Amino acid sequence: MKPANVIAALLLGLLLAACAGPTVESLRDPVPEPLVTRSAVPGYSKIRYWGDNGDGLTPAVIAEIAAQQKASGYNPAERNFLAVSGGGSNGAFGAGLLSGWTSSGTRPEFTVVTGVSTGSLIAPFAFLGPPYDRYLTEAYTEISGEDIYRRRGFLGVIGSDSVADNTPLRNLVSRYVTDQMLADITREHKRGRRLLVGTTNLDAERPVVWDIGAIASSGVPGSKKLIQDILVGSASIPGVFPPVKIKVVADGQTFDEMHVDGGTSNQAFMFPSNFSLRETDKQLKRAKVSRTLYVIRNGKVTPEFSKVKPRLAAIVGKSISSLIKNQGIGDLYRMYTNAQRDGIAFRAVWIPDSFTLTEPRPFDPAFMRALYDVGYQMGRNGIDWATSPP
Repeated sequence: MKPANVIAALLLGLLLAACAGPTVESLRDPVPEPLVTRSAVPGYSKIRYWGDNGDGLTPAVIAEIAAQQKASGYNPAERNFLAVSGGGSNGAFGAGLLSGWTSSGTRPEFTVVTGVSTGSLIAPFAFLGPPYDRYLTEAYTEISGEDIYRRRGFLGVIGSDSVADNTPLRNLVSRYVTDQMLADITREHKRGRRLLVGTTNLDAERPVVWDIGAIASSGVPGSKKLIQDILVGSASIPGVFPPVKIKVVADGQTFDEMHVDGGTSNQAFMFPSNFSLRETDKQLKRAKVSRTLYVIRNGKVTPEFSKVKPRLAAIVGKSISSLIKNQGIGDLYRMYTNAQRDGIAFRAVWIPDSFTLTEPRPFDPAFMRALYDVGYQMGRNGIDWATSPP
């Protein structure tokens, strides 16, 4: 959902919540600050790490991936990475681009796929490749706002954690994240490929990267529900959608973490800046590997002039839109710099300036189909990848 379309409702929700007092806090048991770095989802190990610290990618984690790749014979001549950004209904661009890329016959298999916000919903389809293109197309061309959210009534917002109910989004995610999808993700995970999704731990103000394949292949009861929660959490705009609470244990006690939109931390990501694939190659005594990082930015990167009305919602909405756009550009620069350091080829694409259609309401079907078609044509006709940030 685009900020300009929801900002008025968000402001109303914030004002009402402030008047009502901290009623939501009483409904949760947050992790105490001294235990934040020690909390873990019960039953799992090595399923997540802090997105701003490469220390979570320990030598043991890297060795496990290398062992899986060796055992499965996964050793492509070139390793391709894909990062899919946030962008709400603009995700239709990325969906179309991937499907068109398949039609061109040049789409590679990705060793690592990452996703944030709407990108997290695209990422599983992108990770599993062309057999899942029809589901990806369906998810971004046959839905509307009614399939994503329900506005709460005036009284329903008072004391609530959001201005909208995301039950429709949960139902949509449940429709696609099936036992078969988990089995397919598990198969690819065991080959040494990785599907990573980003959320934001709101209490800690830090990005969290979830290894979806590790969860899917864990055999822990409820793993499908956890994956669905993570995907919904990654796409939950704070204040607009309710945060996702995930039960964790720390120091023998049970708490809950509050996770919101991954775009609150990063619009797109690949690896933390203090993690170096060049150093990993040295650690594994591996010969130089050819790698390419592809980034799909589900948004524009150039300034878009519009006459802003002298009204609170219009001013704040435009300001947040500008903030998100520039955050996304900054993420492109960060990933580009890291890629340059590690000898990785950089390729990025974003919504072209020639697409000028505006969205009359959040997740408008006609808008999404038109944007999907733009992405599809770009993918099918040969993507004009940028080799550096804008």
